[in-house]
Amino acid sequence: MQRGDQPLPSALEGRAAPAMEVTPLGDLVLPVDADLKAPGVKLVNFWASWCQPCRAEHPLLDQLKAEGVVIIGINYKDKPEDALGFLAEMGNPYAKIGADSGRMAVDWGVYGVPETYVIDSNGVVVLRMAGPITAGNLAGVIRPAIAKAE
Repeated sequence: MQRGDQPLPSALEGRAAPAMEVTPLGDLVLPVDADLKAPGVKLVNFWASWCQPCRAEHPLLDQLKAEGVVIIGINYKDKPEDALGFLAEMGNPYAKIGADSGRMAVDWGVYGVPETYVIDSNGVVVLRMAGPITAGNLAGVIRPAIAKAE
């Protein structure tokens, strides 16, 4: 019954990322499938304004953005006005962002928010990380996955 510190399994790792099925969030730039196969490593981050762990990881997303990491935001089951208010308050670390009513999250195997995926230049999922990005897993999990994806 207890999983300890074992990561949740992901059927997507090593496979092509599923399609982007998002709707616009305000006037922010909408991600499309081609973005997943664009040159360079990118992160896909599922988040919501009502999610306290999303708020906690947000400064680290800002840090990654400042380092040049491309982050695609997927706002999950949220009210548009709440999501936009969250970004106005916390800042917007996302290169592109779309809203998901839940369909895309099902296809991606999302258990809950936040969840972050590291995607390589071929659109292949290198890592799925459930839960918030912390200083520890940024150094020990996310950065090694980014290096592997490069």
